[in-house]
Amino acid sequence: MHVGLWRRLFSYTRPYRRDLVTLAAFSFATAVAEVTFPLITKWVLDDVQVNGADADFVWWSGVYLLCTVVLAVSVVGFVSIVGRIRACLSHDIREEAFANLQRLSFSFYDHRPVGWLMARMTADCERLSNIVAWGFMDFIWGGTTMIGIAGAMLVMQWQLGLLVLAVLPVLYWVTVKFRRRILTSARAVRSANSRITGSYNEAIMGVLTSKAFVRERANLGEFQGLTGTMYRASVTNLTLSAIYLPIVITLGSLSVGLVLLVGGLEVYAAPLMVGTLVAFLAYARQFFEPVETMGYWFAEMQMAQASAERVLSLVDAEATIRDSDDVLEAISAQRGAPEREHVAFDGGPARISRIELVNVGFAYDSGPPVLSDIDLTVNADETIAIVGPTGGGKSTLVNLICRFYEPTTGQVLIDGIDYRKRSLHWLQSSLGMVLQNAHVFSGPILENIRYGRPDAPDDEVVIAARIAGAHDFITAMTEGYQTEVGEGGSRLSAGQKQLVSFARAILADPQILVMDEATSSVDTETEMHIQDGLRRVLMGRISFVIAHRLSTIRNATRILVIDGGRIVETGDHATLLAADGHYASLYRQQGLRDTKSLWTPGSDALPAGSGDGA
Repeated sequence: MHVGLWRRLFSYTRPYRRDLVTLAAFSFATAVAEVTFPLITKWVLDDVQVNGADADFVWWSGVYLLCTVVLAVSVVGFVSIVGRIRACLSHDIREEAFANLQRLSFSFYDHRPVGWLMARMTADCERLSNIVAWGFMDFIWGGTTMIGIAGAMLVMQWQLGLLVLAVLPVLYWVTVKFRRRILTSARAVRSANSRITGSYNEAIMGVLTSKAFVRERANLGEFQGLTGTMYRASVTNLTLSAIYLPIVITLGSLSVGLVLLVGGLEVYAAPLMVGTLVAFLAYARQFFEPVETMGYWFAEMQMAQASAERVLSLVDAEATIRDSDDVLEAISAQRGAPEREHVAFDGGPARISRIELVNVGFAYDSGPPVLSDIDLTVNADETIAIVGPTGGGKSTLVNLICRFYEPTTGQVLIDGIDYRKRSLHWLQSSLGMVLQNAHVFSGPILENIRYGRPDAPDDEVVIAARIAGAHDFITAMTEGYQTEVGEGGSRLSAGQKQLVSFARAILADPQILVMDEATSSVDTETEMHIQDGLRRVLMGRISFVIAHRLSTIRNATRILVIDGGRIVETGDHATLLAADGHYASLYRQQGLRDTKSLWTPGSDALPAGSGDGA
């Protein structure tokens, strides 16, 4: 057993120490009451054996009733406290894991599927809180019960007591043998559960694509393969547990049988009273009840250890991109200084007037370079369009500028300062992003637009929506800005989600605006309306536009053509057309496709791409 892991896990109970003390008291009282019942039986039988009808039945009935009341009150107490502690622990572990997930860099999510994360945040957290709360209670109850019973047996008849306790070394040996096997199978179960959760999530999110390509049967086959793996791992785990627990029960039964045999002979020979033998038989059976319970928790602990390893890996994961110690010191020093309009909370300039990339290169992990030798200077009031073939490095370049990743070579300077010497939060709070696959959150449209500025008044939300071209479709809905969008914006079209995302970015009033295929899902008229509004919005800002439709970026200050991770051309629209290079070739290709896509009545077939893609 990983002692450090469990010590770390039980550290979550520190805020609830008072509850734990009360829980321990109730568990102790429960154990004492249960240990007392066989003694009452012994005393009554011994009293009857000695005094016959003169035995004090009223007294013993009163003692029995008192123990019953203590037991009932204690059970009610520990059940209610365990439930509260369990809920609190589940809340605390999930909250800490989620808070850390919010701090982690993009690179953390690159190789971790949604199902991997969801399983840890749900089933694994639930299992941990369950075993910490109930396991603690059963440990106190079981330990007290076993110690009390062992003491009572040794006092009453130490030879029979040792006969019962002799089983414990054998039980320990069996436990050690089963521990590693159960833990290994538990890890396999939790891993299979993660893959099933991920597959299920992908199937639901991609249901339209699956139906379009008639992949339902294939998806079912893949899912059945995963559930088959889960089934086999679960059966192995349950089989090991099923073998372990009966061994514990069998050892206990053998012990009871030996007590009955030896004790019966002693009663027959007269040195042992009947009450003592009856109490001993009750104790022998009762002694192994907590052993069986702990045997169950032992199997659960192996599952929980696998869960703990997974959940704490989220809690302990460190962001690869974070503020340096110098930046943190600057932020701390700035907290005590008077606020100044042009100074950010990290002590640097608040406004961004220039971004420079100096010999920037980047590679994911230890893979081949994605970007090489990037040199670029962008000033405020400039709009930089980035075009090029798919996989050329366009989005990666923007992600570096936004510091979602950091360059592996070279520097990104903001007003002459390496952005690693500025606060990460300051930079990213200066960003506004509109992506091709715009994400909106469950809730009303109003709150989605206000996501970047929760305190923005309603009239400013409406202004941003008008500029983005979203106001008309919003007001056409029955509940207007209070319309619930559903999970992930399921009640909105792709184009409507892009417009809401645009309005959200505009309302946030960013210094750097990034648009990645931001109008790919809207019609031409709406796109022209957005571009007219953006001319006013972009004044004084730095903006980057990633586009495949070159007609949307003709008015950009500069156009970068990226191919193979390098800037192969740069200039404005007219200059690049005149140069007759990569950009001009791309432009002609798009014009050629537009020409080929013309369709007139009476033609034999619709051109490719003319279907309704909404």
